[in-house]
Parts: sequence; C-alpha cells; structure tokens
Amino acid sequence: MEPMDRTPQYKKDSLSLVGAIALGTGVMIGAGIFALTGQMAEMTGALFPLAFLSSALIVSFSAYSYVKMSNAYPSAGGIGMYLQKAYGSTLPTAFHALLMYFSMVIAQSFLARTFGSYTLELFDLGDRSLYVPLLGVALLISAFLINLTANKLIQGVASVIGFIKIGGILLFGVVGVIFADSVGMETSASAPEGSFTGFLGATALGILAFKGFTTITNSGSEIKDPHRNVGRAIMISIGFCVVIYALVGFAVASNLSLTEIIETKDYSLAAAARPAFGEAAVWFTVILAMLATAGGIIASIFAVSRMLAMLTEMELVPHRHFHMPGSIQKHTLVYTVVLGLVLTAFFDLSRIAALGIIFYLIMDIAIHWGVLRHLRKEVGANPIVLVIAILLDVVVLAGFLWVKATTDPLVLIVASVVMAAILVGERLFLSRKESSNHSDNMHSH
Repeated sequence: MEPMDRTPQYKKDSLSLVGAIALGTGVMIGAGIFALTGQMAEMTGALFPLAFLSSALIVSFSAYSYVKMSNAYPSAGGIGMYLQKAYGSTLPTAFHALLMYFSMVIAQSFLARTFGSYTLELFDLGDRSLYVPLLGVALLISAFLINLTANKLIQGVASVIGFIKIGGILLFGVVGVIFADSVGMETSASAPEGSFTGFLGATALGILAFKGFTTITNSGSEIKDPHRNVGRAIMISIGFCVVIYALVGFAVASNLSLTEIIETKDYSLAAAARPAFGEAAVWFTVILAMLATAGGIIASIFAVSRMLAMLTEMELVPHRHFHMPGSIQKHTLVYTVVLGLVLTAFFDLSRIAALGIIFYLIMDIAIHWGVLRHLRKEVGANPIVLVIAILLDVVVLAGFLWVKATTDPLVLIVASVVMAAILVGERLFLSRKESSNHSDNMHSH
C-alpha cells in the first residue's frame, strides 16, 4: 500500500478577492453584532454604540501591521508565519500563535452559542441552558462536514450567506432607525451607569466584532494576487462592518431601553425587532442571525484549521495522527472542531467572549512589537503607527482586565491557567525537538 500523503494541500488562486472579503465579513458580522451588543451595553451603559466606533478605530490601527505583513509575506499560515518572521522558530512565536489559534476556536464557540440563543426565539423548547449548547454543537458538526469539501464550495457558501446577511442587517439598521420614535435610548435608575473603565472594557469586547479580518491573512497563499488582494480584502471588510455596526447599534438603542438590551443581551437584535415591527420582523432577524452565525463558523473553521496545519508544518506545535486518514489539514480540522464543541457545551457567551479578547489582544501586541522591533524596514512600516497600535491595545486590555477582575475573576483565572499550560507545554516540546535535532546531528557526524 502506498504511504498516505500527510502534507497540507493549498490551492493557489482558489479564493477570489470577493471570496476573501466574504470570509472576513462572515466571521466579523456573525460574532459581533448579534451577541456583543447587549454585553457591551452592560459594561458601558448608553454609550455602547460609540464603543463600537471606538473598537473600529483601534482595529484600524491594528490592521496596519497585518496589511504590511500580508503584502510582503502572503501565506496560508497567516499570523503563525508573521510571528515566525519576527521572532524565528522560538517559544514566543509558538506561544503567541497558539493564543491566536485558541482565540479563533473560542470565536467559533461564541458563534455557535449565538446561533442557539437566536434560534430559541422562534421555538419555545424550554430550558435555554440545555438547548443553546445543543443547537450550537449541531451547527459546529454541520460546518465541519462542509469544510471537508473543496475550497470552491466553502467560498460559495460563505459568499452567498455573506451577501444575504450584509443586505439583511443593513435593512434592519436603516429601517430600525427610520421607524424608531427617536434615535436615542431610554434609561432608568436601575440601569448601570457608564464609567471610563467600563467604556474601555466594552471597546475591548467590541474588537471581537472586528477581529475576523485576521481570517483573511490565514488564506494568503490561496487568494488570487495575494500581495495586493489580502490587504485590500482586510480594509474593505473592516469598512463594511463599521457602517453596519453603527447602523444596527443605533437601531437597537432606539427601540429598546438600556435595561431591556441588557436583559436580552444574548439575542438583543431579535428583541429590538419585536416592539418596532412585530413577530414577522423577529422571524426575519432570527433567520438572519442563524445564517450569519452559520456562515461565520464555516469561514472561521476554514481559516483556523489551516493556521494550525501551517504551525504543524513549521514544527512549532506537536501533532499526532491518531490513526486518522488524510492530510494534516484534515486532522487539524478535526482538532479545531472538537475543541469548539467542548467550549460550546460548557462555557456561556460572556465568558467565551472574555477569554477570546484576552488571548487576541496579547497576541496582537506581540505582532505589532515584532514588526516594530524586527521587520519595520523589510515591510516598509511606519513606526509611529505601530507604537500607537501597541498603546491602544495595552490601554483597552488593561481596562477589560480591570472590569473582569471586579465582576468575574474566574475568567482571569481560566485565562492565566490556559496561557501557563501553553507556555509550559511549548517549552517542553521545543526543548525536546532541539535535543532530538542535536542528537541527529551528532549521529550524522
């Protein structure tokens, strides 16, 4: 029998510019606008629409490093390859790359539970704590089966869903603002008051609504004319989302009081549709949310499994076949979905989102520092923009950590334990690999 081909297989020019934009916006819109609105309102009060705009400003500075790197080094490894260019095949590269990997897996779980929360607005099945994760698990399994197929089908599904949800959400936002009594939000004495640290925390959380642009970088070697189109896809995706989030944020604020937004934080868009337009609008919004989250998961699994495959190929992470057939890409697809299933089953939306943003911001700071310290001249980056991006990340991360330390310290404990485990595990793996390479060199002599 011939040996199994385990090498990752990337198809050059298999993704168009439109397909790349669909992948990026698919993850961003799916994760951001449907579930984060209420959580951000809980942190920052009536200013939550402005927190989305604040997040967009920070992400615009953050995207600068990724655009410069992707123009110079388009790769299927995306962020993993960028970190290697900056730090070499070292512990910092492996550690921060895995933080990004886990933040993307967390994003899948966030999408899956959002799907469950909105779906239950159509069907009164009883216990939400049981059916939300069950529906999320079912969606992840379906997305896994789609990702076993060819790139063209994945691109086609993501593109169709992307266009439908962008049009639908734009319609929701425009109509919601037009027919609202006023573009403002009712507040009450019982509603939480905004604070500076709360606004910073909400801004950090809002970055989750935009971080899907990094999905595009992980498909760099498969996008047509990647030296131009990866950067263009990133900026176009962010621009789309800024407009959409601003519209929808004001639409929700105009149709629900602050207290109502917080009470329905896992499905606030559906709740906002009910008083303004009745049950028909609720059906429209829920179906839109189901399509958006489904498309987001398909796009995210597509990108993150390729990132882990590249890290495996770069020998930065351990890999076991577990007697599975097929290439490393298929194996990393399985690992990615299994981790997502566990998170979806056992963590609620707020904690999933918190873990995701902590991991992502730490990795993002490492990217900017790596470009500033080691690659600035190679990629032609402006050091002032890089320094501003680092400072903005540090400020919002500090604000978010303070908010969680005072409201949900368990999240910080879990994040610290996971990061410590990654650090120790990678240190042991890289040390053993170095010892093995040294031993092989001695034998060859």
